[in-house]
Parts: sequence; structure tokens; C-alpha cells
Amino acid sequence: MIQLKNAAKKRRGQVGRLSADTLVAPRCQVLRKGQEVMLRWILLALLFGVCASGSDQKKKKEKSPPRGWGNSISWVANYEEGLAKAVSSKKPLMVIHHLEDCPHSQALKKAFVADKSIQKMAREDFIMLNVVKETGDPNMAPDGFYVPRILFVDPSLSVRNDVTGRFSNNLYTYEKGDMELLAENMKKAKLLLHDEL
Repeated sequence: MIQLKNAAKKRRGQVGRLSADTLVAPRCQVLRKGQEVMLRWILLALLFGVCASGSDQKKKKEKSPPRGWGNSISWVANYEEGLAKAVSSKKPLMVIHHLEDCPHSQALKKAFVADKSIQKMAREDFIMLNVVKETGDPNMAPDGFYVPRILFVDPSLSVRNDVTGRFSNNLYTYEKGDMELLAENMKKAKLLLHDEL
């Protein structure tokens, strides 16, 4: 019996005393929970940073959408920006309406890029915009919504209805063989602009 009492006291002593293992275990769990909370905050901050930098990169990508129409040309991102730059620079805005999967647009694009004089005028004398969606301005479709279609807007924000292509049914369309006419019309838009100012 005495041996049982001594054994019970020893066990009670072990149970009653906190060992190094029992002190460390709860702390490790608290630290792990604290670390989990800290890790969650760090991950949340990283996710926010990645999203923010992704939107900045998207904005940067929107600034120069050549879409194959000439990489050396400075393209505006949208119609509103084009109008604002036309006013501030006193240069006409040239708007090219096209579709990526349209064979007529693709043929015009190749001819446009291949013509060095057109590329030079576009780069130096015009605010350039190419769009695959309509601008929302009904003045940009004076004779209908079709592609390809090229219109000019002068710095007074007037659409130049007098600068047309060779077709009577689609006045503002050009084909790959019309680069000489397009170059003449670009010069006309430029010269009439100077006469009007």
C-alpha cells in the first residue's frame, strides 16, 4: 500500500508539474496562429500589390495599340484622347475603323504599312487612332457603319465629310490599291486645316 501511495504521489507530482514539453507546446500553437495571421496579412498585401501593378501594366498597354498599322506611329488609346490631342496639338485626327478578322481591313492594313509616305505623314502630321469598336459618336459614321472606314477630324472637332474615298456607296472606305488616293486625302486634310486656321 505504501508503494501505491508513493507511486500515486510521483504521478501526481508529474501531472501537477509543468514540464518543458508542456510549456513549449502551447506557445508553439500560439506562435503558429500568430504566424498564420501574419502570413495571411502578408499574402493579402502581396495580392493587392500584384493586382495594382497588373492594372498599371494594363493601362500602359492601352497607350499604344498599333494592331499592325505601324509600330513607329504614336497611337492614341481612344477617341476622347484623340480629340483632346487634336485640339492641343493643332493636328488633325485620323480615325481608322477596322476589324481584325475582316479580309478587306487586313489588305488595307498591309498596304498602309507598306507605304512609306503614308507612314511618315501618319507619324509626323496626324493624331492617329485605329478602332475595332465604334466610337459612339454618330458623326464618325456619316454614311453608315462599315469597315474599313477612314475619317479625319480637324482640331476644331469637325468631322471632315469632304475628304472621301473613291466609292459612291461607302464614301470613307479605301482598298489596298487606293494608297495614292489616301495619301492625297491626308495631304488635303492637312492643307485645308492650315487654310481654316
